[in-house]
Amino acid sequence: MPKIDITDVVLRDAHQSLIATRMRTEDMLPACEKLDAAGYWSLECWGGATYDACIRFLKEDPWERLRKLREALPDTRTQMLLRGQNLLGYRHYADDVVRAFVLKAAENGMDVFRIFDALNDIRNMRTAIEATKEAGKHAQGAICYTVSPVHTIEGFVELARGLADMGCDSLCIKDMAGLLTPYATEALVRAIKAEVDLPLQLHSHSTSGLAAMCHLKAIEAGAERVDTAISSWAGGTSHPPTESLVAGLRGTGFDTGMDLELLQEIGMYFYEVRKKYHQFESEYTGVDTRVQVNQIPGGMISNLANQLKEQNALNRMQEVMEEIPRVRKDLGYPPLVTPTSQIVGTQAVINVLTGERYSTITNEVKIYLQGGYGRAPGPVNEELRRKAVGSQEVIEGRPADLLPPELDKLREEIGDLAGSDEDVLTYAMFPEVGRQFLEQRKAGALQPEPLEPPPGNGPQEAAPTEFNIVLHGESYHVKITGAGHKGQPERHFYLTVDGVPEEVLVETLDEVVLTGGAEGAVSKAIAGRRPKPTKEGHVTTSMPGSIVEVLVKEGDVIEAGQPVLITEAMKMETEVQAPISGTVTAVYVQKGDAVNPDEVLVEIEP
Repeated sequence: MPKIDITDVVLRDAHQSLIATRMRTEDMLPACEKLDAAGYWSLECWGGATYDACIRFLKEDPWERLRKLREALPDTRTQMLLRGQNLLGYRHYADDVVRAFVLKAAENGMDVFRIFDALNDIRNMRTAIEATKEAGKHAQGAICYTVSPVHTIEGFVELARGLADMGCDSLCIKDMAGLLTPYATEALVRAIKAEVDLPLQLHSHSTSGLAAMCHLKAIEAGAERVDTAISSWAGGTSHPPTESLVAGLRGTGFDTGMDLELLQEIGMYFYEVRKKYHQFESEYTGVDTRVQVNQIPGGMISNLANQLKEQNALNRMQEVMEEIPRVRKDLGYPPLVTPTSQIVGTQAVINVLTGERYSTITNEVKIYLQGGYGRAPGPVNEELRRKAVGSQEVIEGRPADLLPPELDKLREEIGDLAGSDEDVLTYAMFPEVGRQFLEQRKAGALQPEPLEPPPGNGPQEAAPTEFNIVLHGESYHVKITGAGHKGQPERHFYLTVDGVPEEVLVETLDEVVLTGGAEGAVSKAIAGRRPKPTKEGHVTTSMPGSIVEVLVKEGDVIEAGQPVLITEAMKMETEVQAPISGTVTAVYVQKGDAVNPDEVLVEIEP
């Protein structure tokens, strides 16, 4: 019996699953000495959504986080999650960007690259695997586990063979939704181990309550490594607890050899840290056995809940959960993992809220159906494909083969704001948010979102300003939790609306005193409220979001069905088309504006 190795995910996937990836570097570093001494095979600490959260919410440089963690963990492998050709973003990048990103991650301290593709199209993993090997680092090929009429054990074994042939150093079964059952795990692990002579690791979320049993079955069937989370950040949509597995295997042939007493100290440290982030806790991160029926990951459910809450349509969650499997079938049964979970989920929400399936189709669904993300696991709905892409040619090869080198172009676009290659890559991953982060850093105006004090702690005068507002007949509870520095041309305000964290960017005209004593500013947008839609030529959006591009101007003569706007919601883009032919008589939005369904964005007169 081999010793079992453990990867702890407390520094990445655990807090991504439980508190929307909000743990700050300052709360990781004090635990690193003990984490480094505990005997882990690796510590997952980067990648996934951490990069986005660092620059969007925490106002931290993710590369600086990596360097600090590397220094603080001299004796333990660092590990990251990489989305193959998507890297850490939501589109495919040209090969030169993929290679540059992997090289820089390696140079800054990354040891193990867990590489996956949302469609299990290993053609999309090849460049990242090659770059990892060229950098002299450990390439772990991950297989996204899911259940559907087109997914079989034989198919997963074939994927494992393909990843081994590409030069992977180890393999991982990535059960992101917690769909595995104990005996399915045993059968899959035995089948892969019988065909591929590489170390095999199991990554399974505890959403359904079965992951710990799956761990044991995987170990008995020959898996050498498993992912766990320190107990204070374990369970539910996170992972099985580290201490429990170490105790369960103690004194057996699978003994991990880890220091259980030291792990208890680490768990207590992070128990206290978790209290600091109480505002991000969600009712949707516990055990949810519905995943075994609807196959929807818990993290995806919490995102959908927030989206529907913004629409004042939380009561329609059940309809959306019933629509998701239908959309997934139409798209050929993709595994529900980033970015396909967002692609499927957002389209399902639109289908439900508009009342007509696929009356609005997101750009990402169009790209997916054209083959822009790779090969769908199963046959797609051809009628939907024709509606989405028309006569455009479907991509049959590796999508990235159609992308010209783009690193030099990105470097030119961001210009002097980028002080390093790492900064260029930050802009590449998230152009709008990345540019804003670099601009704020240059201006010395980086301001992380505030953390609410624990309930009942601290003096009363330190409590955030709270009030209720009524908008369109609906009541909302608003709590102002912080604000950026005064005197800036643009100032950030942080608040929660019915408990959901929000950030508002305000262009300052005059300093005023708001009701309740909170200092604030008057926004230009307040004076120009958008009208309500009343006629056919009024262009609206189907869901709250922001404007990515304005494609028309006043005076333009356009045809019905012509794109006039591109909006973004839940990180997915949607083309808004003209409902009638005519002349554009008014445009009420510009790039970056927040928009809602009950507003006129563009007016067209026939």
